[in-house]
Parts: sequence; C-alpha cells; structure tokens
Amino acid sequence: MVIRLRSCTAKPPAAPSIRVWRLIAIAAVWGLMTLCTTSCKRAEPVPKGNGRLQVVVTHSILSDIVGNVGDDRLEVVTLVGPNGYVHTYEPTPADTRAVSSASVIMENGLAFEPWIDKLYKSSGSKAVRVVASQGFRPRTLMEGGREETDPHCWQDVHGAMQMTHNVADALAKADPAGASAYRANAQAYLTKLDVLDRYIVQKVQTLPPDRRILVTSHDSLGYFAERYGFKVLGSALGSLTTEGGDPSAQKIAAVVEEVRQSKVPTIFTENMQSPKLMEQIGKEAGVRVDTSLYTDALGPRGNPGETYLGMMRYNVDTIVSLLKP
Repeated sequence: MVIRLRSCTAKPPAAPSIRVWRLIAIAAVWGLMTLCTTSCKRAEPVPKGNGRLQVVVTHSILSDIVGNVGDDRLEVVTLVGPNGYVHTYEPTPADTRAVSSASVIMENGLAFEPWIDKLYKSSGSKAVRVVASQGFRPRTLMEGGREETDPHCWQDVHGAMQMTHNVADALAKADPAGASAYRANAQAYLTKLDVLDRYIVQKVQTLPPDRRILVTSHDSLGYFAERYGFKVLGSALGSLTTEGGDPSAQKIAAVVEEVRQSKVPTIFTENMQSPKLMEQIGKEAGVRVDTSLYTDALGPRGNPGETYLGMMRYNVDTIVSLLKP
C-alpha cells in the first residue's frame, strides 16, 4: 500500500497528549485482534472431527477392515459392535445422528443390513454409501421357495480382500489427500490376508476329508466351506439369518438324525447367538457342541476374535481340532 501525504502550508496542530497516544494505541491493538479473529478464521477453518474423515460402518468385521486401511485418518462409528447380531438389529437415535453427520457410510451389502436404507433416509444424510462386497461373486440359496443371497462373504478370505480393495478405493476418493496412505495401508493388510488364507488352507489339510463336515446354527459358513473344502451338512435354523424364528420339532429331529448318520464329533454355534438350540441337538445326537465360533461379528477386546485376522485363525483352529478323529 502506498501512502500519499498532502502538502500543507498551514501551521501544524499541536502534538497529541500522552493520554491521547495511549487511547490510539489501545484502539490499534483492538483493531488487529478483531481482524485476526475474523479474517484468520475464514482463511484457516477448523476441520470437522479434528481433521479426520467421518465414517460410519455397519458392523464390526467390516469396521476392522476399514480401520486397517484408514488408520488414524478416520473417525469411525460402528453401528453393530462385537457380539452384535446385524440381521435383526434395530437402529437407535444415536445411530441416526451418526449417519446424519457422516461423510462416508461403509456397508456390507448382499442384504446383510436390511435396516440400512430406512436409517439412511430417515437421517437425512448426504454421506456417500459404499458397498464393501461390490464385485464379489455371491452364493445364492433357495429358502422357503425363494432365492436368498448369502451375505457372509468374509468367511472366504478372498471376500475380505475384495472388501479391502473397495474400502481403499472409496476412502481415496473421499479424501484425496490421504490416497497414498490408504493404498499403502491396504497393500500391507492384503499381504496379511494372503498369509491368513494360506494358513487356513494348510490347517485344513491336516483334517481327514471325511471329517470336513460342518453343522451350524444358521448357514453362515457357506463361503468358508466352498473355499476351504468343507461340506455343510445342515443348519439347525435352515436359513442364512435367524429371522425365521425357532425351527419345528420335525426340523430339529431331521438335523439330529443327520448328525448321527454323519458321525461328526462336534457341531457348532456362534458368538452372537444363544447356544440353547444347538445344545439340545447335541444332547439328542450324542455329540459335543462348541459355542465359540465367530461368524457374523467380532469378539470383544482381549478376546481371540477381536480382529478379523484373529477370528479366522481361531475359527479354523477350533474347527480342525474338534473335528479330528
């Protein structure tokens, strides 16, 4: 800025008193402070969530994958946490608020979260929705005369790999500044998933083929069976979800007879379900019942299934050890 002084031949005014100079100085300081608190804030706004991308994830297994890819660049809210059952979950007002303020929503897809569309609409959210299972070839089964899609794609480690790719792509698009970090984190995690996949294959090879038979409380291990060479003999509930309620006495009797005929030593139920039904079947069939598998949810902290890598290792170790002759 150029300051031009006007020429003046008149007698200059008397110098201001010390009191006047003091008032001028105070006014100048106040003006600078006001300028800083307005124009400075506009130039450097405080990022939402301390600079982290606001992400809502529908369930704990997917949340673990998102966390491995996003690391500390994300602020994550998980709607259905450890030991939670996603199929029949009922969203809360807190969930509505979380979805409303999110930038990205990570969902499993394959009809795993039947409540997500309604929750998204009612929240008024403008978040980008990402279907993590996109591109994975799903299994379909006939249930009650209608075709249903199996949503448990992470039970094949290749499904978790596909989810990792999709999560990394979505985060890189939503947060371009972190794209290189997301890609690097995803690659590191994919390496761990590859090690996990090979571990499961090798572990299953120690189990005789005629013992690779699974009986579970609901049909959640289909992808696991297809990838790693098991036969799913049956499920007590005969469904991909447990929404159908308790099975009939005839259904239970049929499962008991199948278990007896197969000579499997152990049948399995899961961490997010009551074991009572499988315990009844096990008692009638004269076999052990294991209630510790992780299928639809992680376990709590300090538990073998607190991460996806941990739950898959635990599951295959448990299954192989309890099915061995």
